[in-house]
Parts: sequence; C-alpha cells; structure tokens
Amino acid sequence: MKLIDPCNRHLNYLRISVTDRCNLKCLYCVPRDQITRLSHDDILTYEEILRLVKVGVKLGITKLRVTGGEPLVRKGVDGFLAELSRVDGLADISLTTNGVALKDNLAKIKSAGIKRINVSLDTLKRKKFHEITGLDLFDQVWQGILMARDMGFYPIKLNIVALNGINDDELEDMALLSFDNPFHIRFIEYMPIGDSQMGGGPLLLAPEIKNRISKLGQLVPVHNSAHDGPARRYRFEGASGEVGFIHALSHHFCDRCNRLRLTASGKLRPCLLSDHHEDVRGPLRRGCTDDELAEIFFKAVRHKPSDHNLAAGSPVRVCGQMHAIGG
Repeated sequence: MKLIDPCNRHLNYLRISVTDRCNLKCLYCVPRDQITRLSHDDILTYEEILRLVKVGVKLGITKLRVTGGEPLVRKGVDGFLAELSRVDGLADISLTTNGVALKDNLAKIKSAGIKRINVSLDTLKRKKFHEITGLDLFDQVWQGILMARDMGFYPIKLNIVALNGINDDELEDMALLSFDNPFHIRFIEYMPIGDSQMGGGPLLLAPEIKNRISKLGQLVPVHNSAHDGPARRYRFEGASGEVGFIHALSHHFCDRCNRLRLTASGKLRPCLLSDHHEDVRGPLRRGCTDDELAEIFFKAVRHKPSDHNLAAGSPVRVCGQMHAIGG
C-alpha cells in the first residue's frame, strides 16, 4: 500500500514540525499580537513522532525534513535526529533552521547523521536582519553557516523569502554567494500564510528575481535529483554553488507535490496552503493500532487538493500560522 492521492501523485516526503516555538520574530511569520504557544502536553513526544514515521515508511515515505518553529530550541532534538537516522527505509533526512543555535549544535547534528541543512536567511545586512527578525543576531547566524560549510555539511541551502521593498535590493549579493561557496541559494516567493506584520502591495516573484540576477552571468539549468524539492535549479558558469527559485505563486508546483506535513500539535496536513488536516495526536493517545494510524495517512492523502487557491495577483490568506505548521 502506497500513499497515492486522487491526482496520482506518489507522496513519499514528510515534513515534521517538532515545535511551534522560535527564537526569532520574523515579520512574515509572527503576528502583530501575542503569539499563542502550545502547552507541553499539546506537543507530540519524540516517541510519538517516531512511531508515526515508522508507519509512514511502511507506506512509502522515504524523505524527511525536520522543522519548527525553530527545531533547535526543543530539548533533545539531536537525540531525536539520531533515532530518525536509524529508521530503515529512509533515504534522506534533513534539517531546516534559522541558524541562531546552529554554531553550538553542529557537532551534535553531524553526529546524529544529518548531512544536509537548510538555513533561513533573508538578508546579508546586520541592521536589516534585526529589522526582519526582531533580534541583532546576524553575525551569530553567519558564523554558524560558515562553520557548517567548513565541517563538510552539503548541501547547505540558504532559503531567502523575497520581500518587495525589504530585501529586493540584495538579490544580486545573495546570488553572488554561490560563486565562491558551495551554497545552494533558494529564492522563495512570499506566501500569505496566517496573520503577520506584512502589509499588502505587489509581490516579488521568481521571474523578476531571475531577470535581475541574470546580469551576473549566464544561468545554466541544473537537473533535479531524485530527492530534490520543487526549486528550479541553475548554476552560474564557473560557480561553486547554485541558485534556485521556488515558484509557489507565479508557477505553482502542485501537480508534482509529493509531501505531507506533520505539525507539532499532531495534525497531518496534506497541503501547506490549505487548512485541512487530520488529527493523529488524539488517536495516538487513545491507544490506536498502527493500522489505524495508516488509515489516517490514507485519509489525509485522499484530501490532498489538486492545487492551492492562492494566486499571485490576488492571494487569499491561509488561516494557520507558519510557525505552527512548519516551514
């Protein structure tokens, strides 16, 4: 039995949010008002997540990404990563972080068997980093990224949410990082999810970003590998790294989406940009069988939409908060 949805998409990728807590307050993620935090009892235990992962692997899940909130703020996450690395049948496990705690945890992450990391980094300017995230921690994050590079983590993907009027003046500088570093630079179209501090106004979309950075040199397409995500990948001639574009709105990739999302509160979501979810925490704590958990996976898959309802011209906002869903 495999996780194949009504559109014949084979779902083999599970993104796991281990916490809704974060040590930054990014403009596009955090609401203007006070953030509601989950209580300790409302968050899945590592043991519960591991059980769900093992059920998912039997159904064809081969790729995992651990996210938050910020996953490195949860105590014991390195041990959890090590347990995931020992699950037979998983071909790819990676971690997404904002980088604040990266420097102090890299040795543990590497010992846990994690080789690939994504770091959210929306600016290369210290003052602007403070404005976007609410904290003056750019130097700490950058040191962590360079240390990860020197320790042999590969690929290191730098995720940049394109924000018109905020970081659009840095597109070329960000792309230039790929010339002398083996980084994979990822430009991501901003998606209106939940309540945030972002206003309206025109969105900065991937075609415009690509056009702007093309003046740096010829962009040569890079073919995707088996476990790649939705980014359209390119490399500048002679560059050590590469750049990519995630067209979430301008040219969505719903037709080839292969992912499910597990929130920290135990909700299995078939689509980031839909509020539909299936509860797994309740059945887990009522003592359900693995077969019953498998049926919850199948139910979520049956509700995976053919595409999302956001459009670049007039987006509709998703109700769920990004920090709670998992980026």
